[in-house]
Amino acid sequence: MPAWAGSSRCRCCRSWPPRCARDAASAADRNRILYIRWPVLVASPIQGQTLNTHHRFLRRRATAAGLALVITGLIGCATESHQALQTPKPTSAATAYTGPRSTLMVGKFDNRSSYMRGLFSDGVDRLGGQAKTILLGHLKETGRFSVVDRDNLDEIAREAKLQGRAQALKGADFTLTGDVVEFGRKEVGDRALFGILGSGKQQVAYSKVTLNVVDVVTSEIVYSVQGAGEYALSNREVLGFGGTAGYDSTLNGKVLDLAIREAIDRLVDGVQDGKWRVSKEPR
Repeated sequence: MPAWAGSSRCRCCRSWPPRCARDAASAADRNRILYIRWPVLVASPIQGQTLNTHHRFLRRRATAAGLALVITGLIGCATESHQALQTPKPTSAATAYTGPRSTLMVGKFDNRSSYMRGLFSDGVDRLGGQAKTILLGHLKETGRFSVVDRDNLDEIAREAKLQGRAQALKGADFTLTGDVVEFGRKEVGDRALFGILGSGKQQVAYSKVTLNVVDVVTSEIVYSVQGAGEYALSNREVLGFGGTAGYDSTLNGKVLDLAIREAIDRLVDGVQDGKWRVSKEPR
């Protein structure tokens, strides 16, 4: 051990750390020590490297800082992923159809439920507009009907004028009207042993729609169908472990799409069963 290791100052020059080689080590120490540099004392390779307390503290602090940087990098790391999803179609869309097609015009689709129709509603029927858009797409997917657009007549007329062509709009045989008669959401939960062993929560959305086929000449409702659907999102936590699910607004669109697909399939079934005819006889 160096002679000055237990002293506070050099006995020769009264400096700290000791600068005098004479006071820094004994004769035996001089044979072992190569050089002295604060705050590190380096010994010969034969005897091994001797580190003082301050050096060990710096090394620990550097190690802790490195670990902190690694942990921060892992926490702040962001990943991006994407995938294409298959969109559901009516069951009737899976069957090829080569028979006659009636021309349908989709009329009003109103929200008749109490959902989004409260005191503080702004009066815009967003649910009805969403339902009409879904209905137009699924009707065309069945291949049983010729669907005409009446919502964009001004834009269509403008494009025909740009081409220098006169419009020849096709008249519809029937008007299809719809209503969202029931729509709502709820949350249900359960607890195992008063919540000690775990708990679960389920978000449930329900929808029911009505479709009416109306003769454009007589205004008679020739056929009417209903469709309903329910979507649920569940999550469970056991002994403090498990996922959590917040409010999922996409359930509204999913359950509305399901109810409309069910109604369209029943509409097609009515044609196949002869309950109403898609093509009217010449008058």
